[in-house]
Amino acid sequence: MKTSAALERYYVLPCCLLLLNLCNEIVAYKGRLIHDGMLRTFFIMAMVLVGSSLVAFAIAPGLIWTVQSMRKTSRTTGGGLGEAFFLFALGALIFWLYYRNYLLGTEFILPVGWRNHL
Repeated sequence: MKTSAALERYYVLPCCLLLLNLCNEIVAYKGRLIHDGMLRTFFIMAMVLVGSSLVAFAIAPGLIWTVQSMRKTSRTTGGGLGEAFFLFALGALIFWLYYRNYLLGTEFILPVGWRNHL
């Protein structure tokens, strides 16, 4: 149980916070389409609240459940390779998203249909 709590505290939850930050970047990017200042502020606040609730109540528990189920499966098959691969892939995916976001721009982490066309 100690390993599970440490994994949640030191890896999975920070990854979820990084994903939440990317969601905030996307919300700010999409908010640029709204020209009225009051409406833009309301939209950004509402979407950040929805995004943080989604991360707190769906994504974080889902990732923790996935890691814990992989831990059980990999222990029975003889090692922690599945869990280690999942955690590495999660970190690599977040790094790739941040790389694209900060070097190329937020529009490059979105599907083409979601990009702002000003």
